[in-house]
Amino acid sequence: MESNAGVKKKKFSSCFRSSDDYGYPPTVEEVDADGNVDMESAASTDNNNNNNIHHSPTHLVVMVNGLIGSAKNWRFAAKQFLKKYPNDLIVHCSKRNSALKTLDGVDVMGTRLADEVKSVIQRYPNLDKISFIGHSLGGLIARYAVAKLYTQDSTNQVCQENGNNGSLDEPITQANVCSEHISNGKIGGLEPINFITIATPHLGSRGHRQVPMFCGIRSLERLGYHTCGVLKRTGRHVYLKDKVDGQPPLLVQMASDTEDLKFISALQSFKRRVAYANVLSDHLVGWSTSSIRYRSELPKRKNLVRSGRYPHILKEGAVNSPKQEGFIDTPANGCKTRTATMEETMIKGLTKLSWERVDVSFKGSKQRYLAHNTIQVNTPWMNSDGADVIQHMVDNFLV
Repeated sequence: MESNAGVKKKKFSSCFRSSDDYGYPPTVEEVDADGNVDMESAASTDNNNNNNIHHSPTHLVVMVNGLIGSAKNWRFAAKQFLKKYPNDLIVHCSKRNSALKTLDGVDVMGTRLADEVKSVIQRYPNLDKISFIGHSLGGLIARYAVAKLYTQDSTNQVCQENGNNGSLDEPITQANVCSEHISNGKIGGLEPINFITIATPHLGSRGHRQVPMFCGIRSLERLGYHTCGVLKRTGRHVYLKDKVDGQPPLLVQMASDTEDLKFISALQSFKRRVAYANVLSDHLVGWSTSSIRYRSELPKRKNLVRSGRYPHILKEGAVNSPKQEGFIDTPANGCKTRTATMEETMIKGLTKLSWERVDVSFKGSKQRYLAHNTIQVNTPWMNSDGADVIQHMVDNFLV
């Protein structure tokens, strides 16, 4: 008996009430052996225990960290979500892809995240909805994972009236086709609701001022391209430098459905897709790549107005953006580089879907030079000015 008990793994390494709640209602956190954190409102858990029903929340929110990040990066944001929706949400802060594991490549990390989400869903049988929130590289990992988790439920049965099998003389029309014929996409068997990215390099980091620290200087951008191997497979992916068997780079493939993975169909299954982007002072991810726009489409900064309730949210960017119809950002000389062609392919593919684009500016803030982490409130004492961005996310979240 003892030997069998020793072999069996514990589901969680710890379960405890958090004392570090940033002034918000306390949460109960379950941490597994890999460091992944499931968070619930303590009030919700108490109610469940009183009713002898555990884990009654039905909506799973998966939060995914960026490069060299961890589950701790989402602690502040998770608590804000649980404060507003204590009886509705379970927040899973992923750590399956943390620290140096974030160098393994978008495909490897996306597959790991998909497997992790499956295990979480198995632990909570009452779940029926799912949302994803990814910061920086985490947004790309989440896009790959949802394609792995995507399933499409559809039938091609013709409605049968009065118990007969239908007449061969009767034409099949939209009126007599069962409603089940319409596809109903699921993510991990759950209804997809919100897909949110924050400062994510959707178009990669190759050239075109997508890495602001290079200041648009071509020699520095070329240096970044040639030294991206420091970031291993992940570097090759975000710099569009990977090519296998003559296939386009992975991020280009992820802008359309492939034979194996339905990247766009998976995204389309969500009720809403949101891209938060730093307008300036994000030295790692450019405004264009994080908001999925051509540079010529970006609003003039002088025309952007701050929101009163959310001081760092710019009004013009916080509205639903319709899908683009064949807009092409061609250089003045009429010749497109290979990078520009790939960028165009990715933008056209991703903007077949509608996105809410939310532009963010920390201009005037003492934390503006940390904008890439401040937009997530990565570390509250260093990045507290991003709290209104997280609140904007919470207030507009579909439960």
